[in-house]
Amino acid sequence: MYFKGRKILVIGGTGTIGKSVVQKLLLESPELVRVFSRDEYKQHVFQAELEHVEKVEFLIGDIRNYERVYTAMQDIDYVFHLAAMKHVDICERNPYEAVLTNIIGMQNVIQAAMKQQVKKVVFTSSDKAISPTNAYGATKLIAERMLVATKKNHSENGTIFASVRFGNVMGSRGSVIPFFKEQILNKRKITVTDKDMTRFMMTINQATELTIEALKKAEGGEVFVLKMPVIHLGTLVEVLIDEMCQKHQLNRDAIHIEITGLRPGEKMYEELMTIDESKMAWELPNMYVLTDKPKEKYLDGKQVRVSTYSSSHQEALKKKELRELLKKASLI
Repeated sequence: MYFKGRKILVIGGTGTIGKSVVQKLLLESPELVRVFSRDEYKQHVFQAELEHVEKVEFLIGDIRNYERVYTAMQDIDYVFHLAAMKHVDICERNPYEAVLTNIIGMQNVIQAAMKQQVKKVVFTSSDKAISPTNAYGATKLIAERMLVATKKNHSENGTIFASVRFGNVMGSRGSVIPFFKEQILNKRKITVTDKDMTRFMMTINQATELTIEALKKAEGGEVFVLKMPVIHLGTLVEVLIDEMCQKHQLNRDAIHIEITGLRPGEKMYEELMTIDESKMAWELPNMYVLTDKPKEKYLDGKQVRVSTYSSSHQEALKKKELRELLKKASLI
């Protein structure tokens, strides 16, 4: 087991993916999992869930505070950096706050990890970092580039930095799925930006497992792009209305769909990688790896076809496939 006897820090460890990562790590017999976040209430709740687990330590702190991040990394082997401001509309209204958390916070993590001689740091990025049209995506892009630059500028340092890029996580805090379900039950309507919108989506379990796998594979400077199914928003709306009406004996014809249009910074589709990035990408069974490392490192993979990898170009899940995925994730 990769993490047996190791000490791991999970920054943002009380968020949806953070909690899932912590629980998965505990299965590999680590010496310590340190949970770092700024939300006292969430820490209280998560601590209660793990009350019989002795290997977990909880620390209140903010990645904007370098001294606290530095202290949190003491004696740590591996770091999962999952904390961020991530709601597009909130980042649009508060761009400097997004910079403080997503960029300055990233710099604090980099500096502290090198000073504390951490072995590996993996940062979770977003498909919105590709050709960004909003403040959130722009801050994630800069954070990715900071890790790549750190690899080039501090190659003699022992700390390995890498990024993981994925899309929307089904059922996570802020996900549209619980929001749509609540609207159907309580308001008998769904507000949709545009039914033709497409998005990359994955389950919490998929995001967790592939993020952990990326840390294990990381050798420095890579961007791991996790493979995800494409969801057509109109199909998602149909499936949720069908399932909720059947489950709660509602009249399907009484559910109104309200089209609101794109909000500032939103796109009709998302991208996994640009054409230029695809030129240095290797395809593995469950992810792409953007790297300048030689071919010999990825004998189990193949070179990616040069192309833009966009949710508008990929075949979306059919209604039946999407229903099965949502059921498997216990979301319907």
